[in-house]
Amino acid sequence: MKLYKLVVITIVLVFFTFISCKSLKASKEVVKNVTEFNKAVLKAKPGSTITLANGIWNDAELIFKGNGTKENPITLTVEDDGQVNLTGLSCLKISGEYLIVKGLVFINGYTPTSEVISFKTSDDQLANKCRLTECVIDNYSNPERQESDYWIAVYGKNNRIDHNHIEGKTNLGVTMAVRLNTEASQENNHQIDHNYFGPRPNLGSNGGETLRIGTSHNSLSNSKTIVEFNYFDRCNGEQEIISNKSCQNTYRFNTFFECKGGLSLRHGSQTLVQGNVFLGNGVPSTGGIRIINGQQMVIDNYCIGLTGDRFKGAFVIMNGVPNSPINRYHQVKDAIVENNTFVNCDNIQLCAGSDKERSAIPLNSRLKNNIFYHDKKDDLFTIYDDIRGINFEDNYISSNVITGITSGFKKVNFTLSKDNNGLLIPDAIELKKKVSIHPNIASKLNTGTNWYPKKDKYISFRTGKTIKVDAVENSIYNAIKESKPGDIIELTSSANYLTTKIIDVNHTLTLVCNLEKKPTLFFEKSSMFEIQNGGKLELEGLRFDGENAPDYAGNTVIRTSKYAMNHNYSLLINKCEFYNLDVNNTFDVFQVFKNTFADTISIQNSKFKTISGNIMLLNKETDDTGIYNAEHVVIKNNTFTDVQGVLLDLYRGGTDESTFGPFFEMDHNVLDNVGNGKRNKANSSITLYGVQYNEIQNNIINKSKGFKIHLVVGGPILKLFNNNFYLSDQYSITGDEKFTEKNTLTINPEFQDNSYFLKPTSPLIGKGTDGKNLGLLTK
Repeated sequence: MKLYKLVVITIVLVFFTFISCKSLKASKEVVKNVTEFNKAVLKAKPGSTITLANGIWNDAELIFKGNGTKENPITLTVEDDGQVNLTGLSCLKISGEYLIVKGLVFINGYTPTSEVISFKTSDDQLANKCRLTECVIDNYSNPERQESDYWIAVYGKNNRIDHNHIEGKTNLGVTMAVRLNTEASQENNHQIDHNYFGPRPNLGSNGGETLRIGTSHNSLSNSKTIVEFNYFDRCNGEQEIISNKSCQNTYRFNTFFECKGGLSLRHGSQTLVQGNVFLGNGVPSTGGIRIINGQQMVIDNYCIGLTGDRFKGAFVIMNGVPNSPINRYHQVKDAIVENNTFVNCDNIQLCAGSDKERSAIPLNSRLKNNIFYHDKKDDLFTIYDDIRGINFEDNYISSNVITGITSGFKKVNFTLSKDNNGLLIPDAIELKKKVSIHPNIASKLNTGTNWYPKKDKYISFRTGKTIKVDAVENSIYNAIKESKPGDIIELTSSANYLTTKIIDVNHTLTLVCNLEKKPTLFFEKSSMFEIQNGGKLELEGLRFDGENAPDYAGNTVIRTSKYAMNHNYSLLINKCEFYNLDVNNTFDVFQVFKNTFADTISIQNSKFKTISGNIMLLNKETDDTGIYNAEHVVIKNNTFTDVQGVLLDLYRGGTDESTFGPFFEMDHNVLDNVGNGKRNKANSSITLYGVQYNEIQNNIINKSKGFKIHLVVGGPILKLFNNNFYLSDQYSITGDEKFTEKNTLTINPEFQDNSYFLKPTSPLIGKGTDGKNLGLLTK
């Protein structure tokens, strides 16, 4: 009888095991289109796996809803890693519990909604206890630069986002956002770990954060999100790489590699920033940690080679606004800053942002056991206001560093050596034990997926092949049409080159002639070059003549696309000549359009003569929201003769402080009869509005209109000296009251005939690029 029962039980177990296995096998079906996917989602149960078939899923809007269990989650995955691409207008929404999404690749398109991946399917159907892992979003950006979206929007609670590859966002909007807009998404305990955040180019406006947790509206709510072991690789969208806008979050053991900007504790309190590594490598504008609000703790972080200043310094404690509204700057209180190491970091900013509004100094805060070393710079510390509310204790500085603080710092003679991670740390036992670096710091190797390559997509000039071109009609057009990114088009003749079509530049390209006598380039269309989305153009050793251009107003030698460009371009002009751009009115050298942005525009060692229009108008963003047309503008060693319009109009309106530039440098130029045309409504030869870095030196201005400079936003730097004006208009320097109220105007008696320059003893406006205080120059 016992044997009989045992046999029966065995048969029953085998039967149910068979049924279970059959059921499980059936739940692992491969789906080939959205219709099959939707059916599979409807019948999915705990333990089910939905597998997307290899191939291109175009315009696939996937909604993944279900309820798995901790032991048996429902999984959405792919047939083979890297072989399933969601393209075109594709997106994913998930809601429910214990769902896993793994292996999706979003590429070659953009979301048709406001989010590429959303942890909700509706406002009341959120994802909880779900996981997004080993997924890729690569350059999946809306073509309209100022059209906003999120790539990953996290709602609900207890979700994990790990080992994803997220790279190349070029349109407005946060790359990854943790949303706290309802109580169901607060106190969320999300975990964001081991992700690779690849390069994000400068957006040129606010809204370029890589990660944001919360918003100002819910910044007093607790999020309790943990962000750890992530690698941020050249995330340069704006000044805030990470924008903390909620309470009780943790950022630990992350690595920031050559990121312009910093980790900003913008809103919220009780944040822990621990054991992060910031590697600047001397790249301009690289920043560290910025403290605002109460009860922030910054411990055991390591920073090296950070060059950023003001709000993007290596370490910044800001002033607050008394009784601040929720969207401004709450006073720093009870901050703890301990055991952090700063090696060759240029700027430590205390009470940053101090002005009439931000007058609330830090209170009851301490800097203890921190190390500050620099092998070149001694004035690392800038103090903008009263620092009595900061207690300095047992900090260490290299012997050359001057803090301006009476106590709490000990000078030591440093020697440095590399640790196991290759980071420079002090040799002295007393100091070495204060440096705390995690043995497995986040790197390219241990973040993201192990099957999707982390290739650098940036193509530098002159990295391709050389294509030699003779002086035949449209030979330049034909060569460029067949060229590849990085190629060099070399002109081999000093004769005339005629182009009868507009040349589209849609990748990185160099056009050069190395002959002693420059060839002359004529063109018969309204423009010779049009820089398209993705294009970069370098010109060297060429002579441009506008004689053959059509007899209509509004011609230009070079222009950007008339449509929005979500990829930044560069224009480099060296050793070139531009003549006879006067066949009709307003013939410009370079023309830009709205929603285009240049990383660099550089004009050097070139000549410009007889131009009825302007050299360049970078003033198309007039909405006054902090958007502008170019980051770096460099004009060096040029001559400008008989230019009826302006040499430059560079505009950056609004009061937003999240961006970096514009940066403007003008050195050793000659302006002869510039700006005197009757159509020059600016009534100037140079107009700078809202430019953050202004360096104008060693220029000769003869019989030309003057310069108009208007200072706004943050702490603009104005450096003017040794500019000789002869029979020309004067400087006009205006701006917000806080920039001009203490300045007086000076004339240099050593020069003749309306010539002016900067006196070092003039009242102060700010610090120049050499660190010295600078005054104003005008009549």
